[in-house]
Amino acid sequence: MTARVLMFQGTGSDVGKSLMVAGLARAFVRRGLSVMPFKPQNMSNNAAVTADGGEIGRAQALQARAAGVPLSVHMNPVLLKPQSETGAQVVVQGKIAGNARAADYQNMKAGLMPRVLESFNRLKQRADLVLVEGAGSASEINLRTNDIANMGFARAVDAPVILIGDIDRGGVIASLVGTKAVLDAEDAAMIEGFIVNRFRGDPALFLDGMRIIAEKTGWASIGLLPHFSDAAKLPAEDALGLSGPAERKPGAKIRIAVPILPHISNFDDLDPLDMEPDVELIRVRPGETIPADCRLVLLCGSKATIADLAVLKNTGLDIDIKAHVRRGGHVLGLCGGYQMLGKTVADPEGIEGPPATVDGLGLLGVDTVLTGDKRLVSVTGKSFDGIDLSGYEMHVGETTSGTDSLPFSKIDGHEDGAVSPDGRIFGTYIHGLFSDDRQRGAWLERLGGQNTELNYDAQVDAVLDRLAAHMEQHLDLDRLLAIAR
Repeated sequence: MTARVLMFQGTGSDVGKSLMVAGLARAFVRRGLSVMPFKPQNMSNNAAVTADGGEIGRAQALQARAAGVPLSVHMNPVLLKPQSETGAQVVVQGKIAGNARAADYQNMKAGLMPRVLESFNRLKQRADLVLVEGAGSASEINLRTNDIANMGFARAVDAPVILIGDIDRGGVIASLVGTKAVLDAEDAAMIEGFIVNRFRGDPALFLDGMRIIAEKTGWASIGLLPHFSDAAKLPAEDALGLSGPAERKPGAKIRIAVPILPHISNFDDLDPLDMEPDVELIRVRPGETIPADCRLVLLCGSKATIADLAVLKNTGLDIDIKAHVRRGGHVLGLCGGYQMLGKTVADPEGIEGPPATVDGLGLLGVDTVLTGDKRLVSVTGKSFDGIDLSGYEMHVGETTSGTDSLPFSKIDGHEDGAVSPDGRIFGTYIHGLFSDDRQRGAWLERLGGQNTELNYDAQVDAVLDRLAAHMEQHLDLDRLLAIAR
């Protein structure tokens, strides 16, 4: 089996490429095709553990779910995980390959292309169709040399490209036509069609716009895709998804405060809670205060624990968290958030920056030492209250607890995490805790709410089905299959 290939690139970041591929994957699977998602290079601190023992971007995990295939490191062979404003951890085929500043990474790309092509060719042998997602903007011609993410990859494998523009941003005609104008002629020739995404209002008002784009570019119009409101119910990969206002739920019984720190990671841990009708998530940014009526403060994972801990302290959020505890509130730390809750965090090897040991929030009697080995594994077990759980670990560091802490869980034969003696402060390395309906229901009851028995996985699959139907209705899927080669 050798698959046909179709690549989706964007006029910019966050124009909807990831969900486009997910929806089309589900749509083509419903037509009886076997589909594999692929993204040569991704940049995200939201990652998923794969069946073959590595990690990939969360978007490719969602796309694989839409396609009904197991996760593989080959779906996203190069993953960049930002650790600072100018540097990132480089993950190649699921494993850490090192750290690089942005300028240095540009020189690494040529050496990464063979690994990218190896992964791509593996997937081509396992499907009828490979849907490829580009990265950022196709028009970033300043980064074209040694490109592995957009036109460099498309040219290397002769993948026809569909370009996506986001009308919700404004200027979509200029974005699409301008991309054609700045691209090298051979790169521009790879683009065979375009999609205008996130349209609101009467589609008839943009018919001339679609015609103008087609005339000025010579590309086929694949469709004008109306805004899909349920997209917010699917796991987001980009931290841009946290920048907007959270949904207000005036009748919610449980308010949960979530500090949005600069290096927040794996924030899809929040999605199942967001879907609960009785839960309102309050995003608290540095400089803001934690509302006094919150039942729980939830500290998510972090790609730079020590740096984010410093932000907590420098902005006074640590004082807010301790005041919340004095009022009788609960605190839960996940992964990096768990490390912050302890007495100390040590980085003797300089994994996150200069070697240092810093004081944590002191709410749990644990100490953490960051180490170079990364634990990537799916886990099952029971939490401290005897409730079954499943999830995954993705972290560097070893945390030891004193005699005053109880373990949060017992998983696969060992103890994880810690619970304070008064039973109100919790820390665990387990991600995906709230995706487990059993655990989420128990937490709702612990916080004074009711277990709604919502089936999270079924809800996500239902949204993917609706997204696929939405694309079937508004895009020319037959034309897409005809373009694929």
